[in-house]
Amino acid sequence: MENIKGAIFDMDGTLIDSLIVWNEIWDALGERYGKKGFRPSDEDDKAIRTMTLADCCDFIHQKYDLGSCGKELHDYIDEICSRFYAERVLLKDGVLEFLDHLYAKGVKMIVATATALDLVMIAYRRCGLDKYFSEVISCATIGKGKDHPDIYLIALEKLGTPKEETWVFEDSATAVVTASKIGLPTVGIYDDYNYGQDVLQSRANYYIADGETLEKLI
Repeated sequence: MENIKGAIFDMDGTLIDSLIVWNEIWDALGERYGKKGFRPSDEDDKAIRTMTLADCCDFIHQKYDLGSCGKELHDYIDEICSRFYAERVLLKDGVLEFLDHLYAKGVKMIVATATALDLVMIAYRRCGLDKYFSEVISCATIGKGKDHPDIYLIALEKLGTPKEETWVFEDSATAVVTASKIGLPTVGIYDDYNYGQDVLQSRANYYIADGETLEKLI
């Protein structure tokens, strides 16, 4: 990675240790709507984690008959996430050290997240990330999830760095595959609460395994 000029970072599961919140969301939805122990199928849970929150809520409402509409679920989940991001979320181990390393090298950095911008900014400011990133962009604003390349193409344009020297950091196998397909080099990052580690490891140029941190790349 000596040639790195730009970096596109996912937020949840990559920079911050936040994916556990989905387990709390499923528990809360089950309690609220009389389906204690509710969980979507593994396949649906995997898909949901790369969707915008609005799309996720519409999907859950329609497929699992929870709530009167997707917006009702959206408002409830938004409350849960807002509290979690404001009060409990922390950076993943090694993130601060790695960001300091890139910052000292003059690497241009941007956040590209599937999470709604108003939510992610709560965690962004709580964790003191303002110094490192020129901008935060969201799939929710763009209108397409990370199964589409749009957010990476927009981030690349904003950074203005060469594609082959702009690295994508992601914990999602779907996202790494999308970024790879458009020629961006990738770093796959293990997270306890995400799926597809075999795909993530095989498709990423570098892989941060369980028990490792981004400091491995310094």
